[in-house]
Amino acid sequence: MTKIQAWGRLSNTEHQVIPLITASQTPKQLQHSTHPGITHGMGRSYGDAALNGNGILWLTTAMNHLVSFDLNTGILHCEAGTTLQDIHRTLIPQGWMLPVTPGTQMITVGGAIANDVHGKNHHAFGSFGDHVLYIKLLRTDGEIIECSKTERADWFYATLGGIGLTGIILEAKIQLRSVQGPWILSETIPYHNLDEFFALSDSSEADWEHTVSWIDCMNGANAKGLFARGNLANEHTQAEPKIKDKTFPITPPISLVNKLSLPIFNFAYFHGNSLKKQPQTVHYEPFFYPLDAMHEWNKMYGPKGFYQYQSVVPKEVGKEATQEMLNAIKKSGEGSFLAVLKTFGDRESGGLLSFPKPGVTLALDFPNRGEKTLKLLNELDRIVQQAQGRLYLAKDARMPRSLFETGYPRFNEFLKYRDPGISSEMSRRLLGV
Repeated sequence: MTKIQAWGRLSNTEHQVIPLITASQTPKQLQHSTHPGITHGMGRSYGDAALNGNGILWLTTAMNHLVSFDLNTGILHCEAGTTLQDIHRTLIPQGWMLPVTPGTQMITVGGAIANDVHGKNHHAFGSFGDHVLYIKLLRTDGEIIECSKTERADWFYATLGGIGLTGIILEAKIQLRSVQGPWILSETIPYHNLDEFFALSDSSEADWEHTVSWIDCMNGANAKGLFARGNLANEHTQAEPKIKDKTFPITPPISLVNKLSLPIFNFAYFHGNSLKKQPQTVHYEPFFYPLDAMHEWNKMYGPKGFYQYQSVVPKEVGKEATQEMLNAIKKSGEGSFLAVLKTFGDRESGGLLSFPKPGVTLALDFPNRGEKTLKLLNELDRIVQQAQGRLYLAKDARMPRSLFETGYPRFNEFLKYRDPGISSEMSRRLLGV
């Protein structure tokens, strides 16, 4: 038995870890494995989606082979344990990039499909699943299901965003996009209230592929922030930077994100980035994945871990719901270091349990201070539910079942695709099995 934590480090329970060797050998391995279990990749889900305390974890990271790649069409065929970093560092020099990528590239393709991840360009390119062409799925009874948007499409859309509960994803085919190089032309614009944010967001989407903002959530509805936008650049003259990865050295005895540090950090971050020369050409890694440069940055929240809370609410109530959430955070005395505000495009995701939908999404992190933190999260739940929004399953560790059922109205349709040999702490909490 091995102790395994999710990225939020809220628990540290023992699991029987079974490494899956290759996609071709996994069916035979599964014959000798007891059930139920859940697949586990790079461990970047914040909550309990890929945990199964005192049970089986099928570790997918060894299934990381690129099966084939067509340089003419950009179609990649790979095993599910392949990381987005592997894909980018191998294929961007060949002129191809993933169309959609989230805030970390340290996740597997299987995890990206199971959570139907999104990035800064949802209004232009949708979610990860919009570019998946094919999924090879292994059920725990040994059945192999090969599905796409046209063949066995019901299985495809159940698996997309299905948090690993329809079977073990073995392989996938993904349509990559052609790029000129690894560069992003970007600019950062300070804003001083939500009206300015929404004006920037609305005016940027036509001309800028990537849009996102950091927000200082300590000031309630008067929150200021930094709006970043970027486009792929046709830049060949710059030398690629040497990526210097560092590791957060220790787990401090208390969270470094607290009432003393947050105002100082937020002030320095806002004013320091407001003075940057605009625009600038940057390498894609620091633009897309600023936190990946510091491995194990989640340790900074101390031994009790932290809650990540990401919601989406319909655009027509987006401003009001966001104001109410920011006011609730200010009133609680809690604060968030990694507070991200952006809008999703006017497009629905196909997955039965996919998170993105048209609207406004706010992502927040809170050090785990026990009942005080949970009280705030319950209040945010109330606001999200009243606005007819939903929470992101990849980030969740404590959503009540009632909010899940109202936020994901197709969950009953999803249930018939559940693999009875697969179970996670999240599935037991939200689906009862």
